[in-house]
Amino acid sequence: MSYWFFWIFCASAGGQQVPSGITLSGTLMDPLDTPVTSVPVRLISSAGEAETWTSEGGAFRFDNLIPGDYEIQVGLEGFEPFRRRVRLGSRSIQNLNLRLTLDRLRQEFTVGERAYQVSTDTASGADTIAVEHGILGNLPILDLNYLTALSRFLEAGAPGGAGNSLIVDGMEMRNVGVTASAIQEIRINNNPYTVEYPRWSRRRIEVITKSSADRYHGAFNFLFRDHHLNARDAFAPERPREQRRLFEGSLFGPVGRSRKTSFLLSGARQTEDLQAVVFAQGPLGAIRENVAAPHVNTYLSARITWQASERQSLFFQQNFQDRWQENIGVGGTTLKEAGAQWRFREDEFFFNHSFSFSPKLLSQFRILVGRYWTPSRSNINEPRIVVTDAFTGGGAQLDRLSTEFHTSITWLLTQSSGNHTLKYGFNIPDWSRRALVDRTNEIGTLFFASLPEYVSNRPYAALLQRGNPKVIFVEKNMGGFFQDEWRLRKNLSIAAGFRYDWQNHVGDGNNFAPRLAVAWSPPQVPKLVVRAGAGLFFERSGPMPIWDILRYDGVHLRRYLLSGDQVPDLSQPLPDSLPTSVHRLARDLELPYAMQFNGGLEYQLGRATTLAVNYIGTQAAHQLRSRDGNAPLPPDFATRPDANRNVLRWIESAGRLESNSLEVTLRGRLAPKVTGTAQYVFGKTMTDTGIIGWSPSSGWEPRDWYPADSFAPAGEWGRADTDRRHQFNFLGTATLHRWANFGLSVSVLSGIPFNVITGRDDNGDGLAIDRPPGVPRNTGTGPGFAGVDLRWYREVRLRPAQRENSPTATVSLDAFNLFNRVNYQNFVGALSSPFFGRAVATQPPRRLQIGVRIQF
Repeated sequence: MSYWFFWIFCASAGGQQVPSGITLSGTLMDPLDTPVTSVPVRLISSAGEAETWTSEGGAFRFDNLIPGDYEIQVGLEGFEPFRRRVRLGSRSIQNLNLRLTLDRLRQEFTVGERAYQVSTDTASGADTIAVEHGILGNLPILDLNYLTALSRFLEAGAPGGAGNSLIVDGMEMRNVGVTASAIQEIRINNNPYTVEYPRWSRRRIEVITKSSADRYHGAFNFLFRDHHLNARDAFAPERPREQRRLFEGSLFGPVGRSRKTSFLLSGARQTEDLQAVVFAQGPLGAIRENVAAPHVNTYLSARITWQASERQSLFFQQNFQDRWQENIGVGGTTLKEAGAQWRFREDEFFFNHSFSFSPKLLSQFRILVGRYWTPSRSNINEPRIVVTDAFTGGGAQLDRLSTEFHTSITWLLTQSSGNHTLKYGFNIPDWSRRALVDRTNEIGTLFFASLPEYVSNRPYAALLQRGNPKVIFVEKNMGGFFQDEWRLRKNLSIAAGFRYDWQNHVGDGNNFAPRLAVAWSPPQVPKLVVRAGAGLFFERSGPMPIWDILRYDGVHLRRYLLSGDQVPDLSQPLPDSLPTSVHRLARDLELPYAMQFNGGLEYQLGRATTLAVNYIGTQAAHQLRSRDGNAPLPPDFATRPDANRNVLRWIESAGRLESNSLEVTLRGRLAPKVTGTAQYVFGKTMTDTGIIGWSPSSGWEPRDWYPADSFAPAGEWGRADTDRRHQFNFLGTATLHRWANFGLSVSVLSGIPFNVITGRDDNGDGLAIDRPPGVPRNTGTGPGFAGVDLRWYREVRLRPAQRENSPTATVSLDAFNLFNRVNYQNFVGALSSPFFGRAVATQPPRRLQIGVRIQF
């Protein structure tokens, strides 16, 4: 509310005559006793709040106050949040000195209600999904996997293999770096048009980890699940005999008695005796079995934080992760014999340095250096057999070793000047030396259109590789940015800036991305905020296309996709005269980009409840797609134009995407003792491209690289693979009684499309992705998804309640898919398959999870 409304409200709340002339004033100083200017200072009481800005001398002043208790709050980036309680009597308080401290050791551990308020700050809208650690710990979240649980609020990944970004403490990273109990907050759709990051906010998940503390704090979690507590999978012949055990914890505090040095330790050990459900059809009939797929994950991290001076702080962090899994890829129509063994080992070192040149200029430098090692090996050493959407057997043909040495660097300067906050710097999201030893398909894969053709031994295509399996390259991604966040007046803010992105192996150099955000509150309606923005966002290609053009150059690693009469006997040596495939980047290749724009209204429904209604639009161009430039010519499709070459794969930036959606978000206190976030999205996404590249762990087939007709790729225009018309998601907690505490998660989603194809190679290009005449891409629609997860928990203090920071023990019981709804997935669109129009897998049935948490 405005200042005068605040005064009137305080007067009416007091129920007495208001003394005139009571004033609260003072000066805001930095650690070196220099005045801090142009910073908002908030004064909060039980009746409301008021806000003023510091003057050139750092002075602030509140007039016409009534006696009572107040809290002064100041938030300035790079410094600890400032809070001080004051009590006003009949006399004014003047010359109050407030001294900021550089953001360093102290961490607040209270689990209070988040201040859900509309604001004209361009960085934080009422549609931001922000969940703090206290709420995270009370939600029904499987295996403490917070990122997966909250990713439902992300926009689906763009085509061309692009995904979402993970930002941890301001740095783009591959993983969080700490375990679950060391996470302070997770945000999605925060600061949509900031220039600090390449990707926009709905494809970016931001994690803030707990900072080191000035006293010892810790948490320990134990989670347990067992098949006796689970329902049976709809496709499983019997209830899969699964069991999961998770040990996780963290400890942080000062090193000895030091007030300037502290530490953080976190670790987790997850052991999962999983089973994959096979639902396939072989020549002898149905194949139904449960296949063991054990999985072990170990994670450790250690951090040392040092407050070198009042102006300078830094920390060092070491992360370690080791994961392995058996029978990866098994499930659905893929048999056990076609599975593989997989491992992932990663080590990372993270350094963060903050330095305050002055109260108006803060420097933040971060660097991450890491390496990983990922081998995979097939269960058996035999040719792979793929019968289109009936079964996949034989060997997996997934023998390979991937290694990487990578670094990420970010340098951000934040400068305050009057009503302007300037941000400028550079970041290197990824600078990596990548190596791949690719022994996939050394024996080969045979493709059959249907079970009768498999029985008759009439494959339509074969895929083989010969030659040098090793390739090494360096991927470089860099960006620079500048932004001005300008608060024109109390009710109007503008953020404008631009970003430049560059990637090697891509020839274009004009990747300038302007971005603009505006937030305005009408003076007559202070509870209403009008928000709008627009910006360009460039996308990286990722390593897979670069790997492909380097190894499949026609000489290094020879790749053969043979069809028709060319299909060889895999038990015999290949003739030297066979033409090989070549993969190339198009000469005019450019980085993909998207124009994102939005406009909406935000309203303060109650003191701690907000409503936001937003329209979001996307126009994307230069999206990556593949095309066979040497595909057999119509009408008979008998021969390729260049008989001396097999597939000529062009990776082009010629795809496009259009998306429009309406988003309604309700946050905050939804009822007495009930807090949560509810979001409904109505949207539509159309595109003419899909995945560029493939991954053994995801099971993508090479057929996903190409359109049905390489001579008419524009005919692929249709629903995006991840397009959903309706999405509703809810996360919330209810604290009703000491024995009645609940966390609730609800997701109701409409179905995603699937492609209807013949299942045969009708045009002789070696790929069974041909569609029936007149059938567009992604015309089939699978069923929707509905899931309700519920947590009950009981917290007990282990010491008397009067003791501050008393240790607590929490016992919890989670039910995932509470009503045991069968949510089908992986619908088959191949007309030649015995499963056409049916699903071959489901989302997990109801599962129960028992948990114990000790916290101090």
